[in-house]
Amino acid sequence: MSRPLKVAVQMDPLAGIDINGDSTFALMLEAQARGYELFVYHVQGLSLREGRTDGHAGGTRTERLTARARPARVQRVAGDHAALGEERVLDLSGMDVILMRQDPPFDMAYITATHMLEHVHGTGPGRALVVNDPESVRNAPEKLLVTHYPDLMPPTLVTWDVQAIRDFRAQWRDIIVKPLFGNGGAGVFRIREDDENLNSLLEMHFARSREPLMIQRYEAAVRRGDKRIILADGQPIGAINRVPAQGEARSNMHVGGKAAKVELTPRDREICEAIGPMLREKGLIFVGIDVIGDWLTEINVTSPTGLQEIDRFDDINSAGLIWDCILRRLDGGA
Repeated sequence: MSRPLKVAVQMDPLAGIDINGDSTFALMLEAQARGYELFVYHVQGLSLREGRTDGHAGGTRTERLTARARPARVQRVAGDHAALGEERVLDLSGMDVILMRQDPPFDMAYITATHMLEHVHGTGPGRALVVNDPESVRNAPEKLLVTHYPDLMPPTLVTWDVQAIRDFRAQWRDIIVKPLFGNGGAGVFRIREDDENLNSLLEMHFARSREPLMIQRYEAAVRRGDKRIILADGQPIGAINRVPAQGEARSNMHVGGKAAKVELTPRDREICEAIGPMLREKGLIFVGIDVIGDWLTEINVTSPTGLQEIDRFDDINSAGLIWDCILRRLDGGA
């Protein structure tokens, strides 16, 4: 596609991002380098208007999804990484691409945004390609999507049933307890066989939340790292190894995990080959999967990260590879 694209980015405040680690920033830099026009908006700025122009049954039907957006320019300069233009009401059907990049939690606000974006999602006149496909994002939260691949994942339980959780720990002895719709390692606990805090933890969670928990067997291989593999339209383009800090069970970089260079193993490629066709079919163009040892633990589709770390270790342009996949989609490729 030779024409420059109009790209709207639905994201958290641009001023607060880490320019050396943020994947959205990498995607924006690459888009700008290609001559694309960039706009940014917060999800709270979305508005969907439906109805008849004159308020009567015989009037012309209207459907319009807008956002209070600002044109953006970005540069890799600490403290001066973004310049924003005047706010305007942007008709999102006039965009070529919308990047849905706000961080979870995956809650009703997030789900509502996916419903609203469906009104413009697609290719062709009056449509904007939403990355990732909003319907697929809504129907494939990362900790549940992975459960469709039981042969690839460690023993796992998703439940509200406290006794079932106790029985799972009795069987596997060393377990990980995590909120089903959390992110960044928040609320993730390792509970060993002799840990007396399990009941209190469950009481606290279920007193505050109506959501079930995900319980997994603790994988000792995590001490060697939790691998994040990035897939672009179902194909792996690179990986980093996130090594947990001393005394920490979580490997997320938000909580002190350190990124390290890593190569894909035959098992990693087997996992990618197993899930790749599904990702392509569902329009999940930018995906990050988590692999500990030989086991797939999560398929991240909401706002995956890791592009800049992969680029530094592998000397590639991962954002460019993702934009190439987006262009193929716009041109009718699959």
